[in-house]
Amino acid sequence: MGSITHTVVLCCRCALTDKKRLGGGVDSILHTLSITFLTASATTINYIVYFCSSVIAMAQADSRNEVAERIGYITRVQSFSACHRLHSPTLSDEVNKRIFGKCNNPNGHGHNYKEVTVRGKIDRHTGMVMNITDLKQHIEEVIMIPLDHKNLDKDVPYFANVVSTTENVAVYIWDNMVKQLPANLLYEVKIHETDKNIVVYRGE
Repeated sequence: MGSITHTVVLCCRCALTDKKRLGGGVDSILHTLSITFLTASATTINYIVYFCSSVIAMAQADSRNEVAERIGYITRVQSFSACHRLHSPTLSDEVNKRIFGKCNNPNGHGHNYKEVTVRGKIDRHTGMVMNITDLKQHIEEVIMIPLDHKNLDKDVPYFANVVSTTENVAVYIWDNMVKQLPANLLYEVKIHETDKNIVVYRGE
């Protein structure tokens, strides 16, 4: 019975070590078990071993939950206004008109665009995925300064040979935001071209 006795003592000690995670009521139960196991039958001792093992497992599971990393999402809605013309230099004027319709107007047209989402671990010390002030500053540098109140085709070098569709605007924003943000933090660029037309790009 020495082996069983040793096991019971070990289980009770380990469980008592983690009793704070399970509440004060477990303290008295385990204390009683640790005192009375010497006079118990082999069957009772087996029950005690099972009970103490269960307590330890509960404490360990609770410990894992405490340190589990939580994932959060932050979306910053930032509107900017820009004009453009949908026209591909690789296509004829006739094909451009057929594909892009009124959006191929030589004088262009305008939109109000928005938003950016980041995804990451919620820091257990700050409670934040990232500082929203930092996100606002990155958006200012990547979106507002180069794009707001600009003619995308004429004022933004990227679109000199790239059709300024909303899809490509999303790619442009993604490629530049990802350079500013910590690795793997940028989750999504969502652009509301109109109330009904929305483009989402996630870096694929």
